[in-house]
Amino acid sequence: MNDAAEILDLHGVRPTAIRLMIYKSMLGFTDTFSLSDLEEVLDTVDKSTIFRTLEVFAEHHVIHETEDGSGARKYCVCHSGHVCGPEEMHCHFYCESCHKTFCLDHTHIPPVKVPEGYELHEVEYLLKGLCPECRKKA
Repeated sequence: MNDAAEILDLHGVRPTAIRLMIYKSMLGFTDTFSLSDLEEVLDTVDKSTIFRTLEVFAEHHVIHETEDGSGARKYCVCHSGHVCGPEEMHCHFYCESCHKTFCLDHTHIPPVKVPEGYELHEVEYLLKGLCPECRKKA
């Protein structure tokens, strides 16, 4: 399934023209992106519209959010074609030199058993160091 409208519909998101435009723009990023990154690409779209759309997409598991310590929330598109679930949980790598955050899609987070009485909603696993490009420069 690769039709944007079908994917949004699968996730329970009404595929309006603006949501489709934002979703297709998100697909242009190879790794994580921020609200500011999307604003640069969608310079004719109001910032609050982009923000609200990101919130809707996150609530419906079209994208997932991560915090890399930079102060800006980062987002990743769920690539499985299904709702983001445990199979989509993966590590992220923050480069301390170029300040980019990369999805390590094939580096899955190991299951974490929490004590009885706790309810786990989300796990974030962030690795920090130098990305291959910055490592070459060092």
